[in-house]
Amino acid sequence: MPDTITIKKYPNRRLYNTKKSTYITLEDVSDLIKKGFRIQVVDVNTGNDVTSIVLTQIIMNKAKKDNAILPVSLLHLVIQYGESHLHEFFEKYLETTIKNYLGYRKQMDDQINAYMEMGMDFSTLAEKTFRNMDPMNFFSNSLKKQKEED
Repeated sequence: MPDTITIKKYPNRRLYNTKKSTYITLEDVSDLIKKGFRIQVVDVNTGNDVTSIVLTQIIMNKAKKDNAILPVSLLHLVIQYGESHLHEFFEKYLETTIKNYLGYRKQMDDQINAYMEMGMDFSTLAEKTFRNMDPMNFFSNSLKKQKEED
């Protein structure tokens, strides 16, 4: 479980990192998250948890800089259905889906890199695979196997 850093948010929009006892910027908060830390932002006056507001602000700043971060069609759905239908999906499924995607992507990248380090020639490997593959033979073998099982 990653370390959680509590950030205090002051009325003048300043953010204070309680772990390092220093003021930080939104970019610093983003960097902490990229390093694997979890953050919790607490409004100093009210004591309310305003983490989602600060994280949304970071995402909005990135979207302004890159001119897009989420597809327009998704943004329309979020606005259209908002809290009522999508909150549960975002909370339960989207995070897991993204984590799984990133995990599988890393595994594939690692596998490709391992093949490259071994000096494998993918074009030759693909050519051998397709040359030895007879779709009609595969289909007839599948039919035979199915008849045997029946």
